[in-house]
Order: sequence, then C-alpha cells, then structure tokens
Amino acid sequence: MRILLLTQYFPPETGAAQNRLSDLACRMASAGHEVTVLTSMPNYPQGRIFEAYRGRLFSTETKGGIRVLRTWCYVSQNRGFISRLLNYCSFAVLSLVAGLLSSGKQDVIVVESPPLFLGLTGVLLSRWRRAKMILNVSDLWPQSAVSMGLLRNQTLIKIASALEGWLYDCSYATTGQTEGIVQHIRDRVPDVPVELITNGVDPDKFANIAQQRTALRAELGFAENFVVGYAGLHGLAQGLDTLLDAAEMFCSERQSLLFAFFGDGLEKHRMVERARARELKNVLFFPPRSPERMPGILACLDAAIVPLRNLPLFSGALPSKLFESMAAGVPIVLAAPTGEATRLVQNANCGICVPPEDSRAMAGAISQLASDPALCRTLGENGSRYVCRHYDRREMAMRFLRLLPQSSQHDGERGIASTASVVQERNAEL
Repeated sequence: MRILLLTQYFPPETGAAQNRLSDLACRMASAGHEVTVLTSMPNYPQGRIFEAYRGRLFSTETKGGIRVLRTWCYVSQNRGFISRLLNYCSFAVLSLVAGLLSSGKQDVIVVESPPLFLGLTGVLLSRWRRAKMILNVSDLWPQSAVSMGLLRNQTLIKIASALEGWLYDCSYATTGQTEGIVQHIRDRVPDVPVELITNGVDPDKFANIAQQRTALRAELGFAENFVVGYAGLHGLAQGLDTLLDAAEMFCSERQSLLFAFFGDGLEKHRMVERARARELKNVLFFPPRSPERMPGILACLDAAIVPLRNLPLFSGALPSKLFESMAAGVPIVLAAPTGEATRLVQNANCGICVPPEDSRAMAGAISQLASDPALCRTLGENGSRYVCRHYDRREMAMRFLRLLPQSSQHDGERGIASTASVVQERNAEL
C-alpha cells in the first residue's frame, strides 16, 4: 500500500513527534508498504533551518528506504502568535504544492496534527489523490492554544474549532495519543473510527544500557553525585523554573546532588541565565543528544523529573519522556496535574507523584529518593518492566495498521511483528 505521511516535524530534528513518526514510518516500510514522508526543512526547536538544508525551496532524499520530500517554511526564533501562524501556514501551503507535484499516487495519507492547518492540506491532497486520510491528533487544537494563553481572539477560536470538527468529519479514521484526546474526538464525531495510540518505547533500544552507565557518567562529569535529570524540550508547557527552585534548596544542604538538563528550546537561554544569576553550582546544562544516545544518557541518571505546568489541560498529557525514562529503569518524579500520567506512574509503581509547580514537594521527593537507593532500584525496575510490557512500539504500530483499508491489513500485521532489527537500521539512517 502507498502511504504518505504528512508532518511538519521529522528527523534529523529531535523530539517526541519526530521519534514517534520516524519509528512508525520505518515499521510501515518494513512491513512492505511504500512510504513517502512530506515534511519541512528541519528547523525545530531552534527556529533556524539546519545548515545542510538552507537555500532550498524543495528537496527530495531517500533514507532507510523511505522517500522524504521537504519544503521550505517560514521560521523564526520569535514564537509570538504571528510568527507561529506564518510558520504553520507557509508549510501548509508549500506542502500542498509539493504533494500535488511530487508525491505521486497514494492510497492513504496520514496527517500529524498539530498544526491544525496541516489537516486542510491533508484533506485537499487526499481528495486529489483519491486516498483515505487518517488524522493523528497528538495535541488538541485550538483547546491547547487557548489554555496556554497563545490564542485569545474569540473569532479565531470559533474558526479553529469549526476547522477541527470538519477535519475529523473528513477523516477515514483518527488516532489520539491520550484517552482524553480520544474521548474528545468521539464526542465531536461519534461515527469516525478512533484508536488510542500512545507514545511508547522500543525495548530493544534499552537493552544492555546499564553497561554504559559508568563510562557515560564519567564523560558527563557526574562522578559519585546523585543526579536528577530532565531530558526534553525546554518550553513553556514544562514549568522548568520549578526545577531551578528545587535545585536552589539543595545548594547548601546536599553538595553531592546535581540537576542535569538535556535538550533545547525557547526557554533554555533564559533558564541558563537564571541559573547563572542565582549561582546554582549544582545545575548543569547539556545540548540535545541524538535519539540513539538518549537511552544511555537516561540510564546515567539516578532520578528523572517529568514536569508540567499546573493547567487542567495537562491532566490528559502523557509526555514521551515519561515512557523513555521508565524504559531506562530510572525512578520518576512526576510533577503534573492529577490525570493520565499520574495513573500510569501509580499503576507501574515506578515513581513519586507531586503537585505541579510545587518546588518544595519536588525537593521532598528528590530527597526521599536520594536517601534510599533500594527504593530507587525497585521503582526503576518496576517502570522498565511495565512500560516494555504495555507500551511496546511494535504493538502501537500494529494498532495503527489495523486502521488501514482491509486490502493490506493482514499482510502488514504479519510483517511488522518481526522487523525490530530492520526498524533500528532504518531509524539510524533517518
């Protein structure tokens, strides 16, 4: 079956969506499908097009047996509303042009949302190519934009909400990454099939990572310290100031405790400056690491922090960093509104849940873990077993394949279960 994956985010960018979508594309290709990815010139999260891709309007490349079509889009380090709108709209328009001119015949078009405007491109391409559209919803828009204070104009909110419902109506099927998203879609369009396909992990990537721990800790300068880590986007949704506040509480009390931040994002520069101004000697900042290195990096930590801001919206969030930290066998400190992530941590018995944006509660949980190595070991082992058993990406891919038109469903399911090594090779190439 010919499948077009339409997404604004794809490797060599790093991030949750990029990792998840490249894994899905590789598994579909390994199952025998002909996969084309239509995406932007890589620029996320720095807001600058990567040097190797600058100066081009369109490009075509083949990696891991997957054809990747790329288009230029407007990018800016200013993440105000107008800049975001230009970024999303420019890619939606140019990806439509590239899709019409270069994508070729397709049977299925898989659209990643947000951005919401990309769904409109997906509908037009699916009708032109006479293909079925599957809409994957990883975040609810405009609901998220309104909750984060990014969208306040009531007219625009009504237009975006109407577009959202129309896109669901136009879809052959939809997928949602959390139970809350799935329920929202069912409430809007009861007649459109919807499947829960969460973030997950590839257990093979986390095999034998403990053997790397000693060497990597020495390389990173962790020595014998108890290291609390955050790995992911440094953005507005995470409320990372809470981590700096917690770190400050340990500056004089516990010299052997370090806070390590891995990643990038619009808030990183401000975080670095704030840590420097407060002379937080126990805080270290590291650049983003490749997806291949992250399992080993996570295994170097003694505890992982998964924070979210105190907004009702995030009660339905399931951050990808939560799954990856669990797979690495690291105890979790979850600082988020009570909801799906809390239930996951409690069901797995893999960490300590504290209220969001509460630095004292976070510091208390960290102190408890730092003083109890046996508890850390038990929580870490619980999390690794649970996430590999219940959130294996092979199962997520099979759920997705069941949504495809019946003509190729069974062949795809047979092929995808036995393609782990091929998928790793394809992901490495991407």
